[in-house]
Amino acid sequence: MKVAVGCDHGGFPLKEVVIEAVKAAGHEVIDVGTYSADAVDFPDFTKKVGEKVQSGEAERGVLICGSGIGAAIAANKMKGIYASICHDTYSAAQGVQHDAMNVLCLGGRVIGPELVKVLVPAFLGAKYLGEEKGGERFAKRVNKIKELES
Repeated sequence: MKVAVGCDHGGFPLKEVVIEAVKAAGHEVIDVGTYSADAVDFPDFTKKVGEKVQSGEAERGVLICGSGIGAAIAANKMKGIYASICHDTYSAAQGVQHDAMNVLCLGGRVIGPELVKVLVPAFLGAKYLGEEKGGERFAKRVNKIKELES
């Protein structure tokens, strides 16, 4: 799958680790920046990742800002983007499986590279269960989330 990756200056130190983890999991990266540690605004890069997912150019996205919080808040303002901060592998996978999460948010000043190397594969390896037999309860809940967007 294609995965859009974006960050601000607070997430920049982890960006290459994220990119390598995406590639190591067998996926293609769409790097939307930032490309240096110079100060930038996270909503600009959140928008770039979100638009790639909204358009279908990317199936999923990974955002990294200082805490992960700002990127998650901004991403969830975009229709069809279901983003969350996940700093444990259970949440990174379960967010996809149960809640159709399509953007993983990470705190570049909160976690280190070794955790990134397990979080990204957990996120990318998970599949939404709402479309599977027995997944009706997940689909029902996700549909209620979609109603909130309207």
